[in-house]
Amino acid sequence: MVCCSNRGGKIGLHSGKFAKNMDHRLDPGPQSWAQLKSLYAAPSISLSEEAKENVIRAHDFLMDVVASGRTVYGVNTGFGQLAHVRVGEDELHQLQENIIRSHAAGLGEPLPPDIVRWMLLFKVCGLIRGHSGVQPQTVNRLVDFYNAGLLPVVPRQGSLGASGDLAPLSHMCLPLLGEGELMEQMGDGQWKTRPASEVLQERGWSPIALGPKEGLALINGTQMMSALLAYSLQDLEHLWDEAHGIASLSLAAFEGLVSPFHPAVHRLRQHVGQEESAAAMRKWLDGAAFLRETHEWVQDPYSFRCIPQVYGAVRTAIDRGIETLEGESTAVTDNPILLPETGEVISAGNFHGEPLAVILDHLKVVASELGTMSERRIYKLLSGTRGLPPFLATNPGLDSGLMIVQYTAASVVARNKMRAMPASVDTIDSSNGQEDHVSMGANSGLQLLAVVEGAQEVLACELLTASQALHFRFAPGLSPMQNAYLARFRAAVPPQEGDVEQSSRMKLAIRILQR
Repeated sequence: MVCCSNRGGKIGLHSGKFAKNMDHRLDPGPQSWAQLKSLYAAPSISLSEEAKENVIRAHDFLMDVVASGRTVYGVNTGFGQLAHVRVGEDELHQLQENIIRSHAAGLGEPLPPDIVRWMLLFKVCGLIRGHSGVQPQTVNRLVDFYNAGLLPVVPRQGSLGASGDLAPLSHMCLPLLGEGELMEQMGDGQWKTRPASEVLQERGWSPIALGPKEGLALINGTQMMSALLAYSLQDLEHLWDEAHGIASLSLAAFEGLVSPFHPAVHRLRQHVGQEESAAAMRKWLDGAAFLRETHEWVQDPYSFRCIPQVYGAVRTAIDRGIETLEGESTAVTDNPILLPETGEVISAGNFHGEPLAVILDHLKVVASELGTMSERRIYKLLSGTRGLPPFLATNPGLDSGLMIVQYTAASVVARNKMRAMPASVDTIDSSNGQEDHVSMGANSGLQLLAVVEGAQEVLACELLTASQALHFRFAPGLSPMQNAYLARFRAAVPPQEGDVEQSSRMKLAIRILQR
C-alpha cells in the first residue's frame, strides 16, 4: 500500500523532562478511531500533563518497590521459565538490556514503515497510562523517534502473540540502546536504512540507560498486532467504499436491477451494516438513467442481488475491528502491572493477544469475501450474456478479450481462501512450558495484510472488466458519481480494441485503487 509521507518534525528534549510544544497532544484516556487516525497523520505528537504525571508516578512507585527488596517478576528476576532466578541489584540494568538484545530474534522482510509508526504510537499510548514504571526519558525518546520520522527496522516474523509481540518489539526498541537499525525517509520519498548508533550520534542523542523493569515493559505488549489491525482497517475502510463504486459499474454493465437495494428490504433484516451497504449502492446509483426495478429475467445472480447482505457483513466486521482497536490502542498490556494507587504489583496476562487474534482472523474472512463476490461478477460480465460479447472480446474467436483476467482473479481468490483459515486456533508450547497457550495473533495480522492486498487485486480486475463491458453499452446512462469514477479510471486505463497485454493494465488498476 501507499507509504507514509515525510514526517519530519520538531525534536523533543532528551532528559528526564518531557518534550513540549508538539503538534498533537496525547492523553492517557481512550482514543476513538478518528482520534487515532488524526494522531497518526500528525507530523508530531506531545504528551499531556496527565500523561507525564502518570509516567513519573509509576516510575517513582517502581523505584520504591526496588528499594524495599521485594522480589518482583521481571524487575529483579529472570524471565519466562527462569522467573525463579533472583538477579542482584547491581545487575538490574544489565538484565533489562539483555532481554531486549536476546529477544531481538526476528526473521523475514521488515514491516512497512506505516505499520512500525503505528507500533510506536501504540507503545507510547500504553506506557503513558502509568502502570509500567518506565523512565520519562525512555518515553521521550520513543516520541523523538516518532516525531523525527525515524522508524526502527522490525522483521515481520517472530511473534507468537503472547507474551505479546516479544521479538518484533525488541527490534523496535533496540535503537533506544543505540543498536539495531532505523529507517529514515529521504526527500524523494524513499526510505533509507541506517545503523541506529550512527543516527543517534548524528543527532547528539545518548543511548538510554534502562532502569529496572524497563526492558520488559518495552517488549511485553500487543503493539505489533494492534498496528497490523490499524493498518488493515485503514485499507479495508477504503476498499469497502471502492467496492461499492465498482459493483455499481458492474451492475450497470450487466443491466442489473436496483430493486434489491430498496431501503425497506434492508430495514426488515435489522443489520446495520447491511443497511449501510444498500445505502452506499443507492448513493452510487443516484441519478442514473439505466435503473430498472423489473426486467424480463426477473432476478439477478446473487453476486449482484446480495451485495448489501455480503458487503454489509464486511462493514459489521470492520466496525467490530474498530471497536477492538479503540480499546487495545491505549490498553496496558505489560506484565507485571503496577498499581501505584494501591501499592500492588500483579503478574497477570494482559499481554495475551487472543482478543486481537480472533478479530484479525474474522477480518481475513470478510476481506476474502470482498474478493470472492467481486470475482463472481467478473465471471458473469465475461459470460457472453445480456447482450455482452463473450469475454468482452472485440472479435470473439480471433480475440480472447479479458478471458485470462478472470483466471487471475480466480487464482487470487483461491489463495485468499487458504490464507483466511484462522491462525488463532493454533498454539505452540514455548518457554519450556511456562507459556503453554499463545494466540498466534501476529500471524493472523500478517495474513490479513496479504488477504486485503489480494482483495484489492481482484477488485481492480473487476474495475477493469466493468469498464470494458460498459464500452459495449452505447448509452448506459450512468449516474454522475459513476461517470466521474469511470472517467478517472479510463484516463489511465482506456478501453481496449482487440487483444492487448493485460498485466500492465491490471497493475494500473491496482494503483488507482490504493489509498
